Amino acid sequence: MNIAANIADELETPNADGAIAHALFAEAPNSVSFNKLRKRLLRNVRQAFEDFAMLKEQKRWLIGLSGGKDSYGLLALLLDLQWRGLLPVELIACNLDQGQPNFPKHILPEYLTKVGVKHRIEYRDTYSIVKEKVPEGATYCSLCSRLRRGNLYRIAREEGCDALVLGHHREDILETFFMNFFHGGRLASMPAKLLNDEGNLMVLRPLAYCAEDDMAKFATAMQFPIIPCDLCGSQDGLQRNAMKDMLADIERRMPGRKDTMLRALSHVNPSHLLDPKLFDFASLMAGETTPKSE
Repeated sequence: MNIAANIADELETPNADGAIAHALFAEAPNSVSFNKLRKRLLRNVRQAFEDFAMLKEQKRWLIGLSGGKDSYGLLALLLDLQWRGLLPVELIACNLDQGQPNFPKHILPEYLTKVGVKHRIEYRDTYSIVKEKVPEGATYCSLCSRLRRGNLYRIAREEGCDALVLGHHREDILETFFMNFFHGGRLASMPAKLLNDEGNLMVLRPLAYCAEDDMAKFATAMQFPIIPCDLCGSQDGLQRNAMKDMLADIERRMPGRKDTMLRALSHVNPSHLLDPKLFDFASLMAGETTPKSE
């Protein structure tokens, strides 16, 4: 499939009613710059579909919707592709209300109803658990994300979904890699496609090739009603922030390095690393050689 060649024509093709966009795009800018941005993001998503076989035997997806720019962007891009017949799966948006103080409970259901998106809002007070278990001054992200993920797995199964779809983008993947590299002593990141431990649910990250800057520009142009995280987002000194700053500095000094680093994650040579579990160094022997001339 030649995604780069086909995407522009497909985006300009109206549906049976003569419209050229999902209702969610009704108030989107009609500018050259926005259309280029939208096409680039859709092209990146479709490339991830192809590279990681995300559409194989898939029928129903649960989209984790936090209220942040990335999950809103993910929802919009998937709905756009579905509306055009390029994503043959049923989509359900799900927000997990974790009981954080001052969380504006009305924003997401009102928005999703307005744009006609099937959704489920689930209330689980994981906030109290996180506050109780995590010592004062420590970061909440790890426990908070584990509790959220466990609930989303449950909801996906209850809704009969094949996959939980999350809005992690290029920078999330690179930051996770360097966090593991610097602090975990291992080479690992966020995979674009993952089978859960029980073996009954896929976790998909269609934004794996999408740049965070593009997602931010897209969210601003689309005027998504962003809900900030007042739990972990308000804490200073997070390891992820340090990785984000480091990557931003590298990109400023050497433009294009983020894309190069992302490509490196898909071009791994185990024989040139140091893990005997991935490469059989023990059986590596020199063959017979012709004696050198005197």
